[in-house]
Amino acid sequence: MEMINIKINGMPFSVEKNTTILEACKQFGIKIPTLCFLKDINEIGACRMCVCEVKGARSLVAACVYPIDREGTEIFTNTKKVQESRKTTLELILSNHDRKCLSCPRSGSCELQEMCADFGIDNENRFEGARPHYENDESTLYLVRNNNKCVLCRRCVAACKEQFVGVIGANNRGFDTEIGCAFEQKLADVACVSCGQCTAVCPTGALVEKDDTDKVFDAINDPDKIVIVHTAPAIRATLGECFGMPIGSNVKGKMVTALKRLGFDKVFDTDFGADLTIMEEANEFIGRVKNGGVLPMITSCSPGWIKFCEHYYPDLLPNLSSCKSPQQMTGAIIKSYYAEKENIDPDNIVVVSVMPCTAKKFEIKRDDQGRNGLADIDISITTRELAKMIKSAGIQFTELPDSEFDPTLGVTTGAAAIFGATGGVMEAALRTAADTLTGEDLKEIEYPDVRGTKGIKEAEYDVAGLKVKVAVASGLKNAAEILDKVRSGEADYQFIEIMCCPGGCVNGGGQPIQPAQVRNFTDLKALRAKALYDEDKNLPLRKSHESPVVKKLYEEYLGEPGSHKAHELLHTTYVARKKY
Repeated sequence: MEMINIKINGMPFSVEKNTTILEACKQFGIKIPTLCFLKDINEIGACRMCVCEVKGARSLVAACVYPIDREGTEIFTNTKKVQESRKTTLELILSNHDRKCLSCPRSGSCELQEMCADFGIDNENRFEGARPHYENDESTLYLVRNNNKCVLCRRCVAACKEQFVGVIGANNRGFDTEIGCAFEQKLADVACVSCGQCTAVCPTGALVEKDDTDKVFDAINDPDKIVIVHTAPAIRATLGECFGMPIGSNVKGKMVTALKRLGFDKVFDTDFGADLTIMEEANEFIGRVKNGGVLPMITSCSPGWIKFCEHYYPDLLPNLSSCKSPQQMTGAIIKSYYAEKENIDPDNIVVVSVMPCTAKKFEIKRDDQGRNGLADIDISITTRELAKMIKSAGIQFTELPDSEFDPTLGVTTGAAAIFGATGGVMEAALRTAADTLTGEDLKEIEYPDVRGTKGIKEAEYDVAGLKVKVAVASGLKNAAEILDKVRSGEADYQFIEIMCCPGGCVNGGGQPIQPAQVRNFTDLKALRAKALYDEDKNLPLRKSHESPVVKKLYEEYLGEPGSHKAHELLHTTYVARKKY
């Protein structure tokens, strides 16, 4: 590592050669504004908000992509020339921007809005001119595109391309440039996989999830409905960020209290559904291995990944586990077993799920999800939507005491908790499969090789004399790499876990918005995942098959994993979809 000496605003510093100005300034506590830059994803230097002066350079340089490669380089980040350039750029961006900030879903978490405050810019500016008007694209079940709020940063385009999908891009040229699908198609008409990564990186309100909070409040206020909510494991590790709490805070207790105060009749844990998923999935995997079934078996918990497979790898659909996701399994059991147990007409039950994922909004409307004309899940909302509900109800989240989930479907295991992190489903399944195959209560239950935020992980385990080679992929670009190996016959895996979003559900498209200033220099995935692994470590039960609630369910209702009734309620089918 070669170090060089430089000066920033007259102060001496030492940095690694070829460090960018942006990275160097971050190291030394100097904030440089950025709008288009996303580390490793969108490094194009296009917005010009990060410009700085470099002594000897003929013009201002983009700090996000300018490498410091000369001894003695002198950098100036706050001169009058720099400030005037940034302010002018910002005013030009605003000149054709829809500035209805008070009604914008991103008001208060908008990077453009924050910059305007930093630079002292109000709604009146000297570049007022023609503003094109775009109709919102609300064609999908899961998001809304409002190009009137778009600043052409292209972060969404880069995120979509990083997800291997690439169904959006820049259309037209010059003043007429807009972000959209090819040939002006609606998002619902292209092979969008509903992952929502575009909404997570958009700096403004140009891309947001479709808001279903009014539907939830309407259900809660209907005296004829019993409204039951359940929350995914990743929510407890991220919801606190919406209320200013440190990244990686586990707010499970406060979250449950908030849900009860919102008026839900019962508050359950989707971890129950995760434990149930493992019971069915581990049984399915063992059955395939013993009976010559299609291998490798690939997990089916992530609806964005499932839709991706249906569009881009339909020939591998037989490899997918037939298990529904934990969201769907939990809803199915609430409207069958729980309804019968409590003598409730399932027609009167409204099941709401809180998920880290915009794709869950698509999943609840899929064919072969539900039974007897009833959907497994009626409404699915994101972490961000739950935070909105809590705020609108005047609930002071950080001041809440802790509460426990309602016990009927609220006792869960550490195996379920780690579902929210990439590798968690694999590890949970291996814990149960290993005990099942050996007939023992194994004490070595952690599988470090499948942990961590690396995009692709591979390992081989000896389970009761059976060699099991596994792979874990998160992010669809990495998924495609694994699937190409499977398709070509190059890979010899038996079991594969795929999560649609990089890092897994902790980094889902419905998770709290973090600005680029945080995303670029903080490992969100690792910090959030740590909260889940810490919970796993501290829970008394750490294997799905040890859950007393799951045991009771099989004894009283389902019979055994893979039974006819289990298949009727907990398994599903897939369909090949057009790619273009």
